Amino acid sequence: MGMPNVGKSVLFGKLTGLNVAAANFAGTTVEYTAGTATFGGQHCELQDVPGTYSLQAGNQAEQVAVQMLNDTPDAVIVVLDALNLEAGLALLLQIQRFGIPTIAAVNRIDLVDPDTINLEHLERHLHGIRCVAVSAVSGQGLATLRQVTAEQLTYNAPSRNKEPELEDFDPWPAAEAAAADALGGSDGHSHTSVRRTWDHRLVAPMPGIPIALAVMAAVFTVVIGAGMGFRRFVLLPLLRGALFPAITTWISALPLPDAATAILIGDYGVLIKGIEWPFALVFPYVISFYAAFALLEDSGYLPRLAALLDGIFRRLGIGGSSVIPLLLGYGCGIPAIMATRALPSRKQRLIVTWLVCLSVPCVSQTGAFIALLAEYSLGLLGLVFLISIAVMITAGLLLDSLLPGASPGIVLELPPLLPPNGRIIGKKIWMRAHSYLYDGAAPMIVAILAAAVLYELGILYWIGTAMEPLVTRLLLLPSEASVPLLMGIVRRELTVLPLLDMQLSTIQLLTGSVVALLYIPCIAMVVTVARELGIKIAIAVLAGTTLTAFAGGTVVAQLGGILLH
Repeated sequence: MGMPNVGKSVLFGKLTGLNVAAANFAGTTVEYTAGTATFGGQHCELQDVPGTYSLQAGNQAEQVAVQMLNDTPDAVIVVLDALNLEAGLALLLQIQRFGIPTIAAVNRIDLVDPDTINLEHLERHLHGIRCVAVSAVSGQGLATLRQVTAEQLTYNAPSRNKEPELEDFDPWPAAEAAAADALGGSDGHSHTSVRRTWDHRLVAPMPGIPIALAVMAAVFTVVIGAGMGFRRFVLLPLLRGALFPAITTWISALPLPDAATAILIGDYGVLIKGIEWPFALVFPYVISFYAAFALLEDSGYLPRLAALLDGIFRRLGIGGSSVIPLLLGYGCGIPAIMATRALPSRKQRLIVTWLVCLSVPCVSQTGAFIALLAEYSLGLLGLVFLISIAVMITAGLLLDSLLPGASPGIVLELPPLLPPNGRIIGKKIWMRAHSYLYDGAAPMIVAILAAAVLYELGILYWIGTAMEPLVTRLLLLPSEASVPLLMGIVRRELTVLPLLDMQLSTIQLLTGSVVALLYIPCIAMVVTVARELGIKIAIAVLAGTTLTAFAGGTVVAQLGGILLH
């Protein structure tokens, strides 16, 4: 257990060997993760509890933490931050009141000056709690932590205090005294003045905003440049120049019915589009996005961006901490919606969930937009993202005025600025690429196969005919553009990728992109919304995004038609 940003997930991964994503910002671990660890020859189940600042049960993360303590575990490892000892000790003193054998792992010991934290003095204030200095990243002190934990597992606590009274308990005076004694008057930081100077600069409007714009521009350049280069010069020549001709020749030589051949290598052939769309058109941008995102989160810049944008976001009814789930949404909407659990009110959860579902394209859909628009016009691509931001601001203001309830502020933890760790970044990219193959590419291939079958059965033609008045008269798109609207229910990027094979004008490209941007989230996101916020909210999201998509697309198409004439 421990506060957000103290390295719990890294330590958990080192002790269990499990691949747990460790992000340098609050809200990464919303649900607990379980794994098996060995302490002194004993095989134990180790659980990574959601990061929490207190046990007052003010949000879902704190409620989960309290519930797990009430389940009377055999021992608790509380992870403290050597750079912010006092705040961690306040949480530790609350945990101590449960009467459970407890070990304090003082993490990031490698980032403080040697010998500045006196663990013996700290243990005197904690009355029986053993303290171990560790570095989760380098592995320093892990062997000692395993040994001390094994000793605590054999210790029978004199009394377990289930559901202790914490409301009137103030841990801060004792935490302050313990930290002061352990530090001996030192703040424990290495290069404190430099870090504090940059902390102030990054969260101040000047130069914080110009730096933020430069960082976002750099991220955008890396994602587009690296993804497009890998796609254009490596993947497409390999697939279109070698693999696809071989597949087409091989399938054509087989004695298959015409319908089966078309399903495999036809207009929606699963052996052609099922490889090209998820792997050649989307996957390069998935990799480049997560590489850039991993650099931002591992360096500690993301929470500073959240603090910088706090004033702007409060006008939308959400605080700066909402930057985290919104940015997660640009990777995948599902963890973004789950990360809203850490927000302090239901109103903020609703607003952020709506914004993610309505105006935040996931990385796969972003890759599809880049594949569709970037080579045609970077200006058109930029316009789509400007529309996304405009819709986000408009929807936020509207939801803030319509939804009841308050939007309380929270204290945002700023982890230390650190140089990114190449090994950890590589591991994150690998894990997220692996996740994309299972959660992104596999459903996309199934949807393409279904579309190929429906196309050969004539069902897509029938649906296109039924939707023709809506698609051709309001959106001014070809009738076959109804197909991606159906496929997009499975995966958001499938509302975009089929447009690549249509000869569309500039206005039609923009219209199709706007409809795809605002269209209903994929079915997995809808299920997540229903589980997190209720079926009524999920139905409202389905209806609201569909109406907004067609309304926005109609405005763009009709206005574009008027301007062209």
